Amino acid sequence: MYVNVPVNTRRDFLKTGSSLTLGVALPTAAANAATRTTIKPGNSSSTHTRRVSLDGAWSFRLDPDKAGMANSWYKPTEHSDGWQEVIVPHTWQTTQDSADYFGIAWYRRTVEIPEAWEDKTIRIEFEAVFHSASVWVNGREVGKHLRKGYTAFDFDITSFLHPGADNVLVVMANSDFDSKMLPRGHSSDWTHDGGIYRPVNLLISPKVYIERVHVDAILDLAKGTANLDISAVVRNSTEREFKGELEVHVLDESTGLTVLPKSNAGRLNIAPDATITHSLPAFKIENPKMWHFDAPNLYSLSVAMNGAGTSHECETTFGIRSIEVKDGSFWLNGERVRLMGVERMAGSNPNYGMAEPSSWIDHDHDDLKNLNCMFTRVHWPQDQRVLDYCDRHGIFIQTEVPTWGPDTFKDMTDEPDPNIMQNGLEQLREMIARDRNHPSIFSWGLCNEINGQNPPAYKFAKNMYEQAKRVDPLRLRSYASNSLQKDPGNDVAKLMDFIEWNEYYESWYKGTPDDLRRNLEQIHQAFPDKPIVISEYGYCACMPDRPEGDNRRIQVLREHTRVCREAKFVGGLIFFCYNDYRTHIGDKGAGVMKQRIHGVVDLLGAKKPSYEALREESSPVESLDCTGNPSSFTLTLRTRDSVPAYTLTKYKLRGTLYGFGNIPLERREAALPVLKPGQTVSIPLQFKEKDGATRVEFDVMQPTGFSAITSTWTP
Repeated sequence: MYVNVPVNTRRDFLKTGSSLTLGVALPTAAANAATRTTIKPGNSSSTHTRRVSLDGAWSFRLDPDKAGMANSWYKPTEHSDGWQEVIVPHTWQTTQDSADYFGIAWYRRTVEIPEAWEDKTIRIEFEAVFHSASVWVNGREVGKHLRKGYTAFDFDITSFLHPGADNVLVVMANSDFDSKMLPRGHSSDWTHDGGIYRPVNLLISPKVYIERVHVDAILDLAKGTANLDISAVVRNSTEREFKGELEVHVLDESTGLTVLPKSNAGRLNIAPDATITHSLPAFKIENPKMWHFDAPNLYSLSVAMNGAGTSHECETTFGIRSIEVKDGSFWLNGERVRLMGVERMAGSNPNYGMAEPSSWIDHDHDDLKNLNCMFTRVHWPQDQRVLDYCDRHGIFIQTEVPTWGPDTFKDMTDEPDPNIMQNGLEQLREMIARDRNHPSIFSWGLCNEINGQNPPAYKFAKNMYEQAKRVDPLRLRSYASNSLQKDPGNDVAKLMDFIEWNEYYESWYKGTPDDLRRNLEQIHQAFPDKPIVISEYGYCACMPDRPEGDNRRIQVLREHTRVCREAKFVGGLIFFCYNDYRTHIGDKGAGVMKQRIHGVVDLLGAKKPSYEALREESSPVESLDCTGNPSSFTLTLRTRDSVPAYTLTKYKLRGTLYGFGNIPLERREAALPVLKPGQTVSIPLQFKEKDGATRVEFDVMQPTGFSAITSTWTP
């Protein structure tokens, strides 16, 4: 099949306008328990949606007796007894006393809304609350977001606010296990961290505004152009019809140069109190810079709307690339690629849980890049900061609806339970709506390890596939199967755009590397036209007969990778896992440290010996050999001709010479030629500092600034 995937990145770049002042303090009992924020009105002439962060100090209390509703904790008059201050993003699962608490908790905050905002539309946006949220403003309920713990949502709270006065925001979060949602009940194997665990913002817009912009950038390799299919979701919150004109502008993000001058994009009419999705005319970019994990080029697109005294502008970023499935392989921008990476389980550091700060997100993903991770997947929709990192640093990622495990369909006979089916479809639509513009998203993941030969599971995955294709027809779709060991042709995997298989011989599955080899051939025979991605493999010290032993993890990594490299139809390998991970069904540790031992780093990020083994196996450079001495080195480099295999462009060789006391004394670099898979090249490198060299470290550097392989010379 042929799938040309546009790469887009949907990030609304909602600008904050002028400065804001946050005055946060715990009030006295006579006021109320909520912390207080004063916001300056800002620049009222700004044409962008202003984003005001509500992260920081909130008041919080657990509700194990479910007394909050009966006692009206959502009312502004609620007294302060029993509340404490916490910092949002927040989860109570990282506090030892409440680490094992699953249920209801409450958050409160007071915000002084400027009088100047009377003519604005004000929304409150939650990037995620686990797993259900009910929201009140000044004692009135403004909305619910139920049983969808990983997707963003917002409510228009304009009519509930008192401009020029204090306004009390209250959120009731519920993390209790629930059989009507995904993940279903206790089925999943990761941490269920309750709370407002991702950022919260106020969004201040005109009464008619652009909610978001979708961009499909369709690459034409033969012509060297990209066609932009753009649609804007526009809201008219007034009681009058709105008529306006649209304008489009595109910049190269790295240079700030215009690649598409401001262009008229037609007119639109919106009825009173209506939201529409408006398609814009097609636009073309000549000689586009393509997005690639080694060249993560991004564009900034602005859609401006003017009419009836209203001006509004919405920005997003996007990338331009194509992914095809043809001849049983993946093709990126016209090149056959075989990719490798490792999966990260978010929320595993016990200091943060799911309420990860940006610094820890960057820490872990810097590690992934250092591990030569070009392709990963995750079990649930990710924090926007994760996807932004992947866009800007070059990591392909598959994000998934959190459908985990065969117990999802327990006690179902022929059809999936309607509640589960509906919940899955809603989470899928919300995930795609927010994230579809990200160029780093390789594919949409529909479910994981559901036993795809079980009738209700089969029909669930089929419905999810069809829905994803309707909503985003240009991006790949798949699911991670654990049911391809027997009769693979009967699995719902046959409906997917490519095959994903979680392979656990010598761990969860009985067998040997020879069984893996045999099984791979069977899967290929069942699906000869589709590439196979090993979506998980590794070693879990999760059972009494499998004690922790990192040497065993290294052995499984090397042997199973070798077998998969022999199979030319294997298009990708994703090792599981980057980190030991927190989970409510962990077999090691207790409370906030309850976990599974599965990673090449521990919960706190400390590297195990298997870290270096994974980095070596994941490198596109098979070997880097050194001969000579500092006055005349020759470095011989060979690229892999199997997973991972792709052309190395704009890579360079770097040597750093160290003297006594481990002091770096000199650095030399040489550009490498373009290297295709399986090629060898020899590069000379000379140093002026000849005496006292204790070692020289040589690195093959990726264009993104990360080392692909390291070799050390000592005298």
